[in-house]
Amino acid sequence: MMVHLQEWIELAAQGVEALAVVIMVSFITYGTARWLFHSVKKIAGSYEKYRVMLGKTLLIGLELLVAADIISTVALDMTLINLALLGGLVVVRTFLGWSLTVETEGHWPWQKAKESPPCAGKETKKTPAS
Repeated sequence: MMVHLQEWIELAAQGVEALAVVIMVSFITYGTARWLFHSVKKIAGSYEKYRVMLGKTLLIGLELLVAADIISTVALDMTLINLALLGGLVVVRTFLGWSLTVETEGHWPWQKAKESPPCAGKETKKTPAS
């Protein structure tokens, strides 16, 4: 009975890893094709949108890969060495996640997004000083 449970847990971890790879490859392929199409059409801001899409795709993929590692380590092979390796992976993933967030959103994850002023985009008339 315990062997079957371990097999299911291992399959679940592999499934989450496969899902991460499928998501990353799919969105990178889609995003690259879209960016190439927009580049040919010379649509403004296409590269910046492409970078944001890649960054968010990598963040999701990294989170899923860490989840798969947690499932594998905690449920199947919880040794001090594996827990230390998992801790190292989580630290690296956290650093990468913060870096990608700064690149894509322009602020640290714990900071509020920069709001534009209420009159942004509106031209105001300047009156001469008396």
